[in-house]
This record gives sequence, C-alpha cells and structure tokens, in this order.
Amino acid sequence: MNKIVLQRVSPHSTVQDEGRIVGLKYGVSASGPMDRQSFAHTLALLGQGASSALEFTMLGLKFTYHGQSMPMAAAGGAFSCTINGQPQSWPLSTQLNDGDVVDVTTGHSGMYGYVRFNDELNVPTLLGSKATNLAAHIGGLDGRALKTGDQIELVTSDSIEQTAQSISPIETEDEAVNEVTLRILPGLHADLLGREAWQSLFEAPFSISSSTDRMGLRLNDPEHRFAKIDKLRLVSDAVVPGDIQILGEGTPVILMRDHQPTGGYPRIATLIDKDLDRAAQLRPNTRIRFQSITLEKAHQLL
Repeated sequence: MNKIVLQRVSPHSTVQDEGRIVGLKYGVSASGPMDRQSFAHTLALLGQGASSALEFTMLGLKFTYHGQSMPMAAAGGAFSCTINGQPQSWPLSTQLNDGDVVDVTTGHSGMYGYVRFNDELNVPTLLGSKATNLAAHIGGLDGRALKTGDQIELVTSDSIEQTAQSISPIETEDEAVNEVTLRILPGLHADLLGREAWQSLFEAPFSISSSTDRMGLRLNDPEHRFAKIDKLRLVSDAVVPGDIQILGEGTPVILMRDHQPTGGYPRIATLIDKDLDRAAQLRPNTRIRFQSITLEKAHQLL
C-alpha cells in the first residue's frame, strides 16, 4: 500500500482538487485551491497526475512516504524543501521512494503551496469533489484541516493530463516590494454606498490582517473609511470569490474560496479573477492598493 504519514503540518492545511463546481446549487461554496496557478503548476511538472493535492499554508509540512516509487511535484509560494535532509529546487518534480522524508519549510514569500502525486489521495468524493471546505466541515479528511499523524493512502486512478493552454507563467511578488496593487471592478452595491465610499478605496493603502483564512482576507484600514457608512445590513444574496464585503463595523474583507454562499453585507467591489491567486499568496501585514479597471480590460487579462 502506498501512503504518506504527516509528521508536521501548518494550520489550515487541507486536501483540495479543482473544487466543488456544483456546490452553490446546494448551499456550499466551490472551495478548491486558494492559488489555482500553483495548483495547476504541480500538474504541469508531473505531466499527468492525480486530480487532488495537499494544500499547505505558510509554515509548510513534513511527511514520510511509504510504498513503491512514486512521482511527486510541489509548487506555490517561495518555500524551501529537503528530501532526506538534502536541499531540493523549488518548484520541485521528483521520484519518491519508500521511506523518503519530504520537509517543506517557510520561504521568503507566499502563503500557500501544493504537493501532488501521480496517484490519488484516498479520501471520499462528495458532490463531485474531494475538496475540503473548512467552513462547512465537508470534504477531504472528515471536513477538517490536516493534522500531525494523519495517514493518507494513495490509490491508482485515472490520471489527468496537463494541457499546454491550461497554465500560464506563475506570478510571484518580490519580497522587496512594499505595496501590491490589486485590480477591482465596482461591486453589486457600489452605487448604494455612494461615490464617496467608492473613491475612498483608492485614497490610501490597506494591509492584510492576521485574521485571514480560506473564507476571506480581512483588511486593516487605519483610515476607518467605512465605519460610518449607512445601510450596512441588507437582505442576503449570492456572493462570489473576490467580492469585497464591508462588515457591520466597517471592516473590508476579500471573500476567498470557502466564502459563505450568501451574505447580507454590502459588496463595494470585486477583485478581478486574474488577481485572486496573487491575493491569496499575500502574507499578513502586506500593504495593498486597489486600482479600478474596466470589465473589457479584465476580460483581456483573463
């Protein structure tokens, strides 16, 4: 039997595949990888491989592999990796042998990384996906985050293949950059909140809060620019990844992969799809500025 045994794992690390596409139909978000580019990069490195992967967070993970020789790839962020104590390149494509110990540790940037094998992670499929939704407690290993001591069997299944058009060069942020610009479109409630609130998005930088997870990235706003906005509570309706929601006390949140299916707070803007992966990889305290963009330009970038 081929399997991995986790010896160390970052908080909020999970099993992910491309996501539960039909999830919203049943009242749960699609989930899937926080950084879709890096997730796809592991498949590009393998050429063909399993549909699911381990998604780990900033502190990395360590595991022992047991079984027959197995192709493995790892990508995402700027992590460091050793196998049996020997430094490896990053991103990584290699062949694991019985007893190999893979140790991925924090690098200079990035919040999420991925490990994918040629064989499938043996966890149940629910609503067409193995993806873990931590908010809804479904998918992956009993709907929970991975933990030290977990043993995951790897089983043979129909591999998926990398196609040339399905991945573009990975975009990373230079660690020396003081600010990151994220591009946005007006949200569903931008008019309701008024022109002044919309313009305030661009007047000063925000920063990524330490209170971030797969549900959303809370933003620190020293200006408290949304604290006195009226009509902050609305009838709930559907939300999507990238929506910038203003909570009741005025805190902006960029909704991410495990977002709630509906929300009653106003959405002043929506991050363009092209910048979602970049946003996911930003570490706490990173300063960000928003830039307005046209829908036509957003489609061109996509």
